Amino acid sequence: MKLSFIGLGVMGYPMAGHLKNAGHDVTVYNRTTAKAEKWSQEYGGNFAKSPAEAAAGAEMVFVCVGNDDDVRSVIFGDSGVLAGMATGVTLVDHTTTSAILARELGVACYAKGISFLDAPVSGGQAGAENAALTIMIGGSEDTYKAVEPVIDSYAKKSKLLGPVGSGQLAKMVNQICIASVVQGLSEALNFASASGLNADDVVEVISKGAAQSWQMENRSATMVRGEFEFGFALDWMRKDLGFALAEAEKNDIPLPVTKLVDGFYEEIQKNGGGRWDTSALITLLKQ
Repeated sequence: MKLSFIGLGVMGYPMAGHLKNAGHDVTVYNRTTAKAEKWSQEYGGNFAKSPAEAAAGAEMVFVCVGNDDDVRSVIFGDSGVLAGMATGVTLVDHTTTSAILARELGVACYAKGISFLDAPVSGGQAGAENAALTIMIGGSEDTYKAVEPVIDSYAKKSKLLGPVGSGQLAKMVNQICIASVVQGLSEALNFASASGLNADDVVEVISKGAAQSWQMENRSATMVRGEFEFGFALDWMRKDLGFALAEAEKNDIPLPVTKLVDGFYEEIQKNGGGRWDTSALITLLKQ
């Protein structure tokens, strides 16, 4: 298929590469043209100078950028994706955004006869590189069935969860779970070390029981050693939790632990740790 991929960050770069490696004709766009040129040289695809140019002639267009404003900047306007897309094609937004924006994009696409899926991903940079992402999707069943074989090139699991906006709501659920688990793991590891236990040995045992989690398996060792210069930046986690907290407030849904952990992340941000991995919550307990 002729595809377009907009946004070549730590997630989008390998995701677009998997599409090309799957045999598709892929054209990419990135705000930093040098990054698009590098991708083109590495994978043998094409690159465009604007989102509209990248989207022209594509059967499906995929977007993975930073936040709501970034999405609007590449979707709308004379040089935006919608300006280059033809009636009957599909737009898939992998960016984690507000559900409000997802619904806004759905309406804008519908007005042009374009199908739309909001499809935020989970799995981080490693998941993107290893084609092991989990994708939460909102939109119509027909559109999802058409897109599913394509995104399988970088997805371990994808699922349609309801109408447009449902993918973003599910991603909020995902981030609420992660925030709570990482805080609990931080307290547990700090407790173990402060009590004179070898935290690595403790994790080796309890990770085989009911306490096991992805965060424990993948982050406990680096947390104990104070290593946070990698992974999913807590700046992005705060953005995501902000969406969840706003949605919860609008619908009168209590999120007391999430609000507390978001405050902890804010404190780390103020201390200059905004680009640290989300597991940096443990630093507040070691002060």
